[in-house]
Amino acid sequence: MMSGADIIIGVDAGTSVIKAVAFTLSGEQIGSASVRNRYEMGRDGSATQSLARTWEDCAAAIRGLGEAVDNLANRTAAIALTGQGDGTWLVGKDNRPAGDAWIWLDARAAPTVGKLAAGPHERQRFEATGTGLNTCQQGTQMAHMDATCPDLLDRSEVALHCKDWLFLNLTGVRATDPSEASFTFGNFRDRRYSDIVISALGLEGRRHLLPEIVDGSKQTFPLTANAARQTGLAEGTPVSLGYVDMVMTALGSGVHTGERGVACSTVGSTGVHMRAVRSGDVHLNAEGTGYVICLPADDLVTQVQTNMASTLNIDWALSVAEDLLGEMGQRPTHADLVSRIDGWMERSVPGALVYHPYISEAGERGPFVDADARASFVGLNANHRFPDMIRAVVEGLGMAARDCYQAMGEMPSELRLTGGAARSAALRRVLAAALDTPVRISSREEAGAAGCAMMAAVAIGAYSNMDACIAEWVTPLLGPAEASDPALVPVYDTLYTSYRNAREALAPVWGDLAAARVAQGEKQ
Repeated sequence: MMSGADIIIGVDAGTSVIKAVAFTLSGEQIGSASVRNRYEMGRDGSATQSLARTWEDCAAAIRGLGEAVDNLANRTAAIALTGQGDGTWLVGKDNRPAGDAWIWLDARAAPTVGKLAAGPHERQRFEATGTGLNTCQQGTQMAHMDATCPDLLDRSEVALHCKDWLFLNLTGVRATDPSEASFTFGNFRDRRYSDIVISALGLEGRRHLLPEIVDGSKQTFPLTANAARQTGLAEGTPVSLGYVDMVMTALGSGVHTGERGVACSTVGSTGVHMRAVRSGDVHLNAEGTGYVICLPADDLVTQVQTNMASTLNIDWALSVAEDLLGEMGQRPTHADLVSRIDGWMERSVPGALVYHPYISEAGERGPFVDADARASFVGLNANHRFPDMIRAVVEGLGMAARDCYQAMGEMPSELRLTGGAARSAALRRVLAAALDTPVRISSREEAGAAGCAMMAAVAIGAYSNMDACIAEWVTPLLGPAEASDPALVPVYDTLYTSYRNAREALAPVWGDLAAARVAQGEKQ
């Protein structure tokens, strides 16, 4: 480390915001800056993001951090990166973008997912990756590109993920990390690419697009002169390529602190539910869904189920109210409405309605995969009002979390929560009762940025290993356990049965509605 360097910068390039966060070597957060992320949604199911603009926004966030933290360039011992997972960020000649990225929200690969899922080697692929097929993933997206727009792959030289693209701009190195490499194209047991997986995806002819695998907890690369000029940092600053944002957030929040049975859920735009286990203890379900994602520790992985949309459901419900009031010239802010949620929860009856939180146009990916799945209310009558619907939406997130953990085996002995929505006491109460387990939150504000910064701290020798770093960066920040409400637990047991029965019964309806949408589109 440079003399006087006492800061590690963690960059978390999420779907909504790109954040640059400064931590001391002992894990104290001392400053942050952010830039709003931007992406485009199309009626064809596309969700795309400009590579060039994403790098510009990342550099701007780092420069903004320099305005918030004195003498940042000289004090920075390392910079680390994480970012939104899945998606396909194609890069061509001279490290220029080959086109806009297909991000994880892109639904265009749905027909290819169906074909691959019915393939003769699908179970072998799943046994290797531990990961079910869905439209979000780079493997299925590239297979769909190969079938529908092969010229896009033809003009590409490497296929990256969001954080990998930013790492390339910072270091000039084309690489990905063991987590995204193994759950997309590899085997989580040896953290290498797998011929079986690549063949099952039909991408043998595109294998040259897969980059080198680099573990940022063991190896760093120097910041280039050009990147130093754009970010305001010092040339040569060590740069660590972190793992995908899901596990970085879990690491920073306490998914692994040594106790058995602990789980971690991130209640953000998407819902991420995970537990840390040894690779030999992974439970691979018969349905072939979920993820197995490596942690930056030897033989330790996270078993993961993700429901496609979590707080996006709340955003949708609030936007309905916002638009309606706006029609009358009284448009409230989103923050105004969010502040009322806990009050609405208090004025409504638990378990009265079923809500399926499948609001994403990409359908659902956990614990089942159905690109046609859509949100629904079940049980409405003329006496129900907006607070009842808001409660149902929040309870739907609890039911989705239970659905995901059930697919991974036993319910957790303790749930650790992260994400903005975890600040809601009402939501924590719902989750605790839905899973019948205590919940605990961390006072860590930026868990994803902290997770990748922890990797950099180990890589540069500030800690001897990850467990030593966790003991100082994570464990002291865990709050007290909040027990489940014994009056709510049986209510939610009954609600969950209705939730599961209704979602299974609705599957044919989703298919019919999808066919109608296609037919309607053909008429236009």
